[in-house]
Amino acid sequence: MQTVAVLGAGTMGHGIAHVCALAGLDVVLADANPEVLALAPGRIRANLDKGVDKGKVSAEARDAALSRLRTVPTVGRAAEGADIVIEAVPENLDLKRSLLAQAEQAAGPGAILASNTSSLSIDRIAEALDLPARFLGMHFFNPVHVMALLEVVAGTATAPEVVEQVRALGARLGKEVIVVRDAPGFATSRLGVCLGMEAIRMVEEGVASPADIDKAMVLGYRHPIGPLRLTDLVGLDVRMAIGTYLAAELGNPAFEPPALMQRMVAEGRLGQKSGHGFYDW
Repeated sequence: MQTVAVLGAGTMGHGIAHVCALAGLDVVLADANPEVLALAPGRIRANLDKGVDKGKVSAEARDAALSRLRTVPTVGRAAEGADIVIEAVPENLDLKRSLLAQAEQAAGPGAILASNTSSLSIDRIAEALDLPARFLGMHFFNPVHVMALLEVVAGTATAPEVVEQVRALGARLGKEVIVVRDAPGFATSRLGVCLGMEAIRMVEEGVASPADIDKAMVLGYRHPIGPLRLTDLVGLDVRMAIGTYLAAELGNPAFEPPALMQRMVAEGRLGQKSGHGFYDW
């Protein structure tokens, strides 16, 4: 596996492109939004520069990674000749189906297709594909170049050899790989979103401040980051959409977005990306 196409150049997409290029893969990055696409190489360079400054990446490795990266405006041009296509667009089922179906036709029957979805059903996305055996989930975590985990999600039709190929790719990218079956929220989002929603309800009820709730989990349970700061990093709008989806799929009100979250999203307090959430950024 040598050529990777990444569909979507936003936060997750450019992060996936970063780690793939740094691992020696040739990367083609695509996005329908020309402004987002134009910004992506600079964002990747900035993160690589930080790695150089911290002594974690050599200047030679940075330059080599950037030389292996190119951008194109369309799915077809990105997927053509790719060994694997990784979709990293917003959590919209129809959008993911459409882009992956286009990519499948452009890439050919030998390519692996993957979705970076954090919660949507792999089997439901696969309904749009001719060869669902070549498709699975590759759930990366933000920031991709820092977070060690890769959650590989096997659909009902996913071929075992495809899972093993992607497991090997994850190791090449320097990730610790877990494999889960397709179930709402997989392993990570199901647990993480449930904890996040309860933390928001605690703020809503005046149990404690966001900082103290986060401190309780960091110091009391050794979580690397508290659930409210994590919600700010992911985006309240993104987490609200996932929670709404999981509440319906699982029939569990614990995932329902609290009124406080809904109000903050309506006011544009989305977390880090808007400058304000449970914290000021």
